[in-house]
Amino acid sequence: MTTPVSLAQRFAALDTLLIKHQHLWRPRPFTQLQLEWEHDHPELANWLRARTLEQAELAHNQPELLDAPAPFGEIAKSAQTLCYVDGVSVAPHTQLNARQTAGIPGRKLQQIEAFAHSLQFAQPVSHWLDWCAGKGHLGRVLAQDSQLLTCLEYDAELVASGQKISDHLKRQARHIQQDVLAEDCQQQLQPSHTPVALHACGDLHVHLMQLASKAGCQQLAIAPCCYNRTRDEHYQPLSTAAKASSLQLSRDDLGLPASETVTAGARVRRQRDNSMARRLAFDQLQRRLRGINEYLPTPSLPAAWLDKPFTDYCKDLAALKDLPAPPADEDWDALQSLGWQRLAEVRNLELVRDLFRRPLEMWLVLDRALYLQEHGYSVTLKRFCPHEVTPRNLLLQAERL
Repeated sequence: MTTPVSLAQRFAALDTLLIKHQHLWRPRPFTQLQLEWEHDHPELANWLRARTLEQAELAHNQPELLDAPAPFGEIAKSAQTLCYVDGVSVAPHTQLNARQTAGIPGRKLQQIEAFAHSLQFAQPVSHWLDWCAGKGHLGRVLAQDSQLLTCLEYDAELVASGQKISDHLKRQARHIQQDVLAEDCQQQLQPSHTPVALHACGDLHVHLMQLASKAGCQQLAIAPCCYNRTRDEHYQPLSTAAKASSLQLSRDDLGLPASETVTAGARVRRQRDNSMARRLAFDQLQRRLRGINEYLPTPSLPAAWLDKPFTDYCKDLAALKDLPAPPADEDWDALQSLGWQRLAEVRNLELVRDLFRRPLEMWLVLDRALYLQEHGYSVTLKRFCPHEVTPRNLLLQAERL
């Protein structure tokens, strides 16, 4: 576990790292044909551009292991050191039977069990509050014996389904339909509650911290997720240290920690690659059609667009964006090949950005930890499950002692 003193020290070190190297992680290879940092580090840029798409895919989840030219290795080492967090190695406090876990998808069940087994509050819990509960699976796993359970969820169907499951299992649970971002949500939190949130996105878990500290909750635990799911165009710092930082984060920047994928199957990956290669090919085409050498944002397209012949895909997308028609002698095969070549280059160049996924996530999580400290909580930070179960495996546990 991490001591309160080290939380502030580590935040300061990560703040320095991210500010110093923001010229490396802010630019997006997908939208820029040439990155400014390539002029400063030509050996690294050329080395990455020469690699294949398959090589990029192999390095995606562990870019820090790549033996790439400087300054790649030095940054990777710094990032690993600053982002190390102790994992949890405790035995499950109870064995769950099939009746309790029926209907929970396998990977989600792994995450729920790991989260539940990681909680080690000094004071016994009397009343769990499952935040953004869905059907209340997490709350039911946590609530044992005489412990009460309240589940807050916006979706009425999930509320009804969750209450039915809890009643069937004879749990002392109330499932309440509630917009947790609404002003009236404050009345749902009591000092006796122990709120928990497993992967409540962006504003949802931030609002929980704010309401729980205001309500005087003695304990809470959150595993943050999807920091870019926020109503604000730019990040709103929570702690004094983050507010004092010169690091300004856009909503696009906040999406970097969530850019890692570990669960996509082969079919999903093929579909994703095909979509990106086509968009990159179209990017080359639209620059010529417009006579403007810059990226043109395009809307999300239905999956059926990938079933179109490549020629039709480009022509229809050009028409959708009100661009001139492609020339009659367009070499469509060459353009499609260029899209795949660009995809390989983009994926490999993105490995530099990938080195900063965890540092930026740690910066954001520590901002939350320091906020809770400032509101009277003792806070611990730990990994509640292996990376393979979910990359969003950081757990903040806060308790007033």
